[in-house]
Amino acid sequence: MNSKQIGNITELETMLAFAKAGFNVLTPYGDCERYDFVVDANGKFFRIQSKTSHSNDNGASFSFSGRSCHRKDGKIVHHTYTNDEIDYFVTSFEGKCYLIPVEECGADKRLRILPTKNGQVRGITWAKDYELEEVVKNW
Repeated sequence: MNSKQIGNITELETMLAFAKAGFNVLTPYGDCERYDFVVDANGKFFRIQSKTSHSNDNGASFSFSGRSCHRKDGKIVHHTYTNDEIDYFVTSFEGKCYLIPVEECGADKRLRILPTKNGQVRGITWAKDYELEEVVKNW
Protein backbone atom coordinates (compact mmCIF):
# COMPACT_ATOMS: atom_id res chain seq x y z
CA MET A 1 0.00 0.00 0.00
CA ASN A 2 1.12 3.55 -0.63
CA SER A 3 1.05 6.33 1.99
CA LYS A 4 -2.25 7.75 0.68
CA GLN A 5 -3.96 4.37 1.07
CA ILE A 6 -2.54 3.95 4.57
CA GLY A 7 -3.75 7.45 5.50
CA ASN A 8 -7.22 6.68 4.14
CA ILE A 9 -7.42 3.59 6.36
CA THR A 10 -6.40 5.63 9.43
CA GLU A 11 -9.01 8.24 8.57
CA LEU A 12 -11.74 5.61 8.25
CA GLU A 13 -10.70 3.88 11.50
CA THR A 14 -10.78 7.14 13.43
CA MET A 15 -14.10 8.26 11.94
CA LEU A 16 -15.56 4.88 12.93
CA ALA A 17 -14.28 5.33 16.50
CA PHE A 18 -16.18 8.63 16.77
CA ALA A 19 -19.31 7.06 15.28
CA LYS A 20 -19.09 4.15 17.76
CA ALA A 21 -18.77 6.71 20.57
CA GLY A 22 -22.13 8.17 19.48
CA PHE A 23 -21.01 11.25 17.54
CA ASN A 24 -22.11 12.39 14.11
CA VAL A 25 -19.18 12.64 11.70
CA LEU A 26 -19.30 15.14 8.85
CA THR A 27 -16.95 15.08 5.86
CA PRO A 28 -16.12 18.08 3.66
CA TYR A 29 -16.75 17.91 -0.05
CA GLY A 30 -13.54 17.65 -2.04
CA ASP A 31 -10.04 17.61 -0.66
CA CYS A 32 -9.37 21.28 -0.04
CA GLU A 33 -9.87 21.71 3.71
CA ARG A 34 -7.07 21.42 6.26
CA TYR A 35 -9.20 19.03 8.33
CA ASP A 36 -10.29 15.54 7.32
CA PHE A 37 -13.66 15.57 9.05
CA VAL A 38 -15.81 17.37 11.60
CA VAL A 39 -17.33 15.86 14.72
CA ASP A 40 -20.71 17.15 15.86
CA ALA A 41 -20.81 17.01 19.66
CA ASN A 42 -24.38 18.06 20.47
CA GLY A 43 -24.21 21.09 18.18
CA LYS A 44 -20.59 21.98 18.90
CA PHE A 45 -18.32 21.26 15.95
CA PHE A 46 -14.70 20.12 16.13
CA ARG A 47 -12.38 20.06 13.10
CA ILE A 48 -10.34 16.85 13.13
CA GLN A 49 -7.14 15.98 11.26
CA SER A 50 -6.38 12.26 11.14
CA LYS A 51 -2.75 11.13 11.21
CA THR A 52 -1.15 7.71 10.91
CA SER A 53 1.03 6.74 13.88
CA HIS A 54 4.31 4.88 13.88
CA SER A 55 5.67 2.71 16.68
CA ASN A 56 8.79 3.82 18.56
CA ASP A 57 10.98 2.11 21.15
CA ASN A 58 9.71 -1.40 20.34
CA GLY A 59 6.12 -0.35 21.02
CA ALA A 60 6.78 1.65 24.21
CA SER A 61 5.55 4.79 22.46
CA PHE A 62 4.19 5.97 19.15
CA SER A 63 4.32 9.21 17.22
CA PHE A 64 2.74 11.04 14.32
CA SER A 65 3.57 14.08 12.26
CA GLY A 66 1.81 17.37 13.03
CA ARG A 67 2.59 18.60 9.53
CA SER A 68 1.40 18.12 6.01
CA CYS A 69 3.51 18.25 2.90
CA HIS A 70 2.87 18.87 -0.76
CA ARG A 71 4.79 19.85 -3.85
CA LYS A 72 4.87 23.39 -5.19
CA ASP A 73 7.06 24.42 -8.11
CA GLY A 74 8.93 21.12 -7.85
CA LYS A 75 9.80 21.60 -4.17
CA ILE A 76 8.38 19.87 -1.11
CA VAL A 77 6.54 22.31 1.14
CA HIS A 78 5.92 21.40 4.79
CA HIS A 79 3.12 23.04 6.75
CA THR A 80 2.54 22.77 10.51
CA TYR A 81 -1.13 22.85 11.48
CA THR A 82 -2.51 25.67 13.64
CA ASN A 83 -5.65 26.08 15.75
CA ASP A 84 -7.02 28.38 13.04
CA GLU A 85 -7.22 25.30 10.79
CA ILE A 86 -8.03 22.35 13.05
CA ASP A 87 -9.03 21.70 16.65
CA TYR A 88 -7.63 18.20 17.18
CA PHE A 89 -5.42 15.54 15.73
CA VAL A 90 -6.71 11.99 15.95
CA THR A 91 -4.69 8.85 15.49
CA SER A 92 -5.05 5.17 16.19
CA PHE A 93 -2.51 2.76 17.58
CA GLU A 94 -2.97 -0.89 18.47
CA GLY A 95 -6.76 -0.67 18.23
CA LYS A 96 -7.23 2.49 20.32
CA CYS A 97 -8.00 6.02 19.19
CA TYR A 98 -6.20 9.06 20.61
CA LEU A 99 -7.37 12.68 20.40
CA ILE A 100 -4.79 15.43 20.88
CA PRO A 101 -5.44 19.21 20.84
CA VAL A 102 -3.56 20.90 18.01
CA GLU A 103 -1.97 23.44 20.36
CA GLU A 104 -0.18 20.56 22.15
CA CYS A 105 1.50 19.42 18.95
CA GLY A 106 4.39 20.73 16.95
CA ALA A 107 6.01 19.17 13.92
CA ASP A 108 5.77 15.76 15.63
CA LYS A 109 3.94 14.35 18.65
CA ARG A 110 4.95 11.33 20.71
CA LEU A 111 2.69 9.50 23.14
CA ARG A 112 4.11 6.98 25.59
CA ILE A 113 2.38 3.72 26.46
CA LEU A 114 5.01 2.05 28.68
CA PRO A 115 7.23 3.61 31.36
CA THR A 116 10.71 4.70 30.33
CA LYS A 117 13.61 2.36 31.03
CA ASN A 118 15.38 5.04 33.10
CA GLY A 119 12.29 5.84 35.20
CA GLN A 120 11.81 9.35 33.80
CA VAL A 121 8.33 10.74 34.50
CA ARG A 122 8.72 14.50 33.97
CA GLY A 123 7.97 15.70 30.46
CA ILE A 124 6.32 12.44 29.42
CA THR A 125 3.10 12.62 27.43
CA TRP A 126 1.12 9.54 28.40
CA ALA A 127 -1.11 8.01 25.74
CA LYS A 128 -3.79 7.03 28.29
CA ASP A 129 -4.49 10.74 28.92
CA TYR A 130 -5.46 11.18 25.25
CA GLU A 131 -7.66 8.16 24.70
CA LEU A 132 -10.68 9.31 22.71
CA GLU A 133 -13.19 8.27 25.37
CA GLU A 134 -11.36 10.33 28.01
CA VAL A 135 -10.98 13.51 25.97
CA VAL A 136 -14.58 13.65 24.74
CA LYS A 137 -15.83 13.53 28.35
CA ASN A 138 -14.89 17.24 28.48
CA TRP A 139 -17.01 18.09 25.46
